[in-house]
Amino acid sequence: MAQPPLTDPLRIGDVEIANRVLLAPLAGIGNWFVRLQARRHGAGMAVSEMVSSFGLHHRNERTLRELLRLHPDEHPVSLQLFGQDPEVMRSAAATVAEAGADLIDINMGCPVRKVCKTGAGAALIEQPELALALALAAAEGGGKPVTVKLRSGLRAGDRSGFELAIRLGEEAGVAAIAFHPRVANQGHSGGPDYELARELCGRLEIPVIISGGLDNAEAARRAYAASGADAVMIARGALGNPWIFEELTGDRREPPAESEIVGELLWVIDRAEEHLGEERAARYLRKFYPWYLERLGTGKAAASTLQRSDDLDLAREIVRGLGSPRVTTAA
Repeated sequence: MAQPPLTDPLRIGDVEIANRVLLAPLAGIGNWFVRLQARRHGAGMAVSEMVSSFGLHHRNERTLRELLRLHPDEHPVSLQLFGQDPEVMRSAAATVAEAGADLIDINMGCPVRKVCKTGAGAALIEQPELALALALAAAEGGGKPVTVKLRSGLRAGDRSGFELAIRLGEEAGVAAIAFHPRVANQGHSGGPDYELARELCGRLEIPVIISGGLDNAEAARRAYAASGADAVMIARGALGNPWIFEELTGDRREPPAESEIVGELLWVIDRAEEHLGEERAARYLRKFYPWYLERLGTGKAAASTLQRSDDLDLAREIVRGLGSPRVTTAA
């Protein structure tokens, strides 16, 4: 059967998604306004940054206030949880469902040591029975479709993530698998194994979403075709480039004008202040500025001033001086 175009709708469980281009969970980045930005530019759905199931279970105030914040215009939205205790996962899933999540995603692919050493993230690939129990607990606790994002294995030649993906679909009843066809200790280096992803697509009846190495629209198109997947999930390719979703859905043929980039960065500054307040937003935005300034070809002086500034009004003044911003849709 012919692979559908990326613009076709996708169904995950009982959730209808407008197209097959999704924003991946971005650790420390994928808050409500980053997700909303992706949706504004055409992403069919966005997944949150990973949220600690223990933080939710123990009612950590900051986790509840900041990481569970949803915007009414970002639905459908998936919230990603991580953890290694099924009872805690059940409790956390109930909390995110109550907060308004349409789907619940479980992180079984994060290779970062501080996550893996707790038994969460990619460490779960070596504990398939626990992984299955976590997926079942999330479904029972939240009553929402559960998806899992995972790697193909832990080290070179290892297919344990591939095998776990099959069991999650067949035994735990997950609604979709987001598959990054690199082993965990590769990080983001080396070429993804799209043949292995194609094999997984042939084994599972649920949607498989391809992830990893999709730094631009052409790479995403190639990965989609090579893997035979049901959707693509954009991560680093969306940093400072929400227009990638327009490219992939056919709504954009040309790169954004300077004025569009400036206008988008001003929108991000406003939303960050709304989310965190001026003082914290000024520090938080330091990781955002380079993504946009690189696209603008900005000189070092402006970049340096922005990176040092704790004054958002000054930051806005500098950014406005880089071009004539187009008005963007308010949140």
